[in-house]
Amino acid sequence: MSATRADRYVHAKVPEDITPWFWATKIAMTATGEAISDAMNQQLGPAIAVPIMLILLAVTLRWQMRQDRYRTLPYWSVVAAVSIFGTSAADAFHVGIGMPYWSTTLMYGVIVTAIFIFWYRHEGTLNIHSIVNRRRERYYWLTVLGSFALGTATGDFTATGLHLDYLGSFLVFGAVILIPLVLWRRGVNPVFTFWFAYTITRPFGASWADYSDMPIHQAGLNLGQIPTAIYLGLITAALVAYMQARRIGYHDDIVVPAAEVAPEPA
Repeated sequence: MSATRADRYVHAKVPEDITPWFWATKIAMTATGEAISDAMNQQLGPAIAVPIMLILLAVTLRWQMRQDRYRTLPYWSVVAAVSIFGTSAADAFHVGIGMPYWSTTLMYGVIVTAIFIFWYRHEGTLNIHSIVNRRRERYYWLTVLGSFALGTATGDFTATGLHLDYLGSFLVFGAVILIPLVLWRRGVNPVFTFWFAYTITRPFGASWADYSDMPIHQAGLNLGQIPTAIYLGLITAALVAYMQARRIGYHDDIVVPAAEVAPEPA
């Protein structure tokens, strides 16, 4: 028998299991996005590069939003597009109007906090496994974009404002990212520890990319923007291909009754 309207189910739009493969891919993706964004802005100029980034973000978001459940390629294509655009969004206020990195870090921190509050007040949860309707998915991707911009600004602030350089920032955030792991192991709220870790992966990955790209006199490896984007892109592509082949994160048989999903606004 065909299911009635009331019996319909929806699938979550995010990976079911947040595995080490998820975190490895997220870190590599953030590093790749940082490198690609910097290379595009340098080679094409922001006037051309930023519109291309926005088009890429719109196309991938449309692809992802049209899916009825989590699928590897649409989901990670949006993460890649957000990573690229999020770098420019964070840099624009510093490069364009001269805002110091500490102020852009504070600004994006306030924005992300406001998104969390607004999301929780309207949905009653920030759990990523509750992303089972279009409205919640919009909140999710808006939060992801904000966290990428916040992470980029934070990484630049520690590297330049606090004079840690990019290797120092990479090591600092590599240590900080262990904090949510320890908290989660000790039973701290998994929603809090997830978003804590998710935000910190951005400056961790971005510092890795900048360290690879920056010249030696700026305490970098001097690989250059395009070679850095290529080698990080290959690592990321390999991780995504592996997850696609092994169907890591898929949950085709896990469904949520429609009655448990908050209705879409008319």
